[in-house]
Amino acid sequence: MIRTTQRRTLLLEAPEEPGRAPHVAAASGLVAVGPWLYVVADDSLHLAVFPRHGAGLGRTVRLFPGELPPEPKARKAAKPDLEALCALEPFAGCPQGALLAVPSGSTAERHRGALLPLAADGTLSGEARPLDFTGLYGHLARQVGPLNIEGAAGVGGRLRLLQRGNGDLGVDALLDLDLERVLRALEAGQAPGADALRAVRRWELGRSGTVRLSFTDAAPLPDGRMVFTAAAEDSRDAYADGAVAGSAVGVMAPDGSPLFLNAVDAKVKLEGVSAWTEPGRIHLLLVADGDDPAAPAPLLEAVLENVPG
Repeated sequence: MIRTTQRRTLLLEAPEEPGRAPHVAAASGLVAVGPWLYVVADDSLHLAVFPRHGAGLGRTVRLFPGELPPEPKARKAAKPDLEALCALEPFAGCPQGALLAVPSGSTAERHRGALLPLAADGTLSGEARPLDFTGLYGHLARQVGPLNIEGAAGVGGRLRLLQRGNGDLGVDALLDLDLERVLRALEAGQAPGADALRAVRRWELGRSGTVRLSFTDAAPLPDGRMVFTAAAEDSRDAYADGAVAGSAVGVMAPDGSPLFLNAVDAKVKLEGVSAWTEPGRIHLLLVADGDDPAAPAPLLEAVLENVPG
């Protein structure tokens, strides 16, 4: 079992909206760049930015205009449901790279993403650029059924998306997009289209107790491998929440085959991961979503040792 340590909770300098608590609750994607930690939450119109080191409070950056309803059911129906965040290499229009915020696609309202240019030191540079994933997501749904995109990572010339198959009938899959085509679309101010899809690989992750494990996030490694997180949530589909039986962390090879999978000791729903390496070790930062707006999300850390390469 993988041992985790809580580093802090994701507290904010000020609430992102009037009447909201000053913290990130539904943390769903995590990227560490330079001195910053960037977090997307699936119930928010904002990106949260935290100092990478120490326990400093975070601030929010608006991704989409407007406000979400305060009532939980109405908010759930209206939210963009950003479930993944990944760092992209420099390309025309973003010469120092960018962050890509990716929606789940689990309803017609959940196709809005955003591109955020970065400066050389990893600081945000300029306003968020909205993206419409409807065209790509319609094509992906024809490949794997009802969508719930939960992870994204740029690795080995591909943008790898992880499809989370909630419930016993769901399909977990690795969806490989051609990264050059993705970047070309982003240069034009558009989300990638159906022509970017290169491969679909279905996965079975096993179970935690009686509940299926399903993908929840991804992070690239320099050698072409990819770390992923998975959670066992007893929900019938991509919309409903359910009790969490446990979470796990895995590593896949550059060709998408499994190398490693193990449970974590914390009974949380892991939803975001950022990773970096040193000889013989993979260091992880992790965030979890407790499906409780009153509870701040934790930032956890863990180390994987002697993972096959």
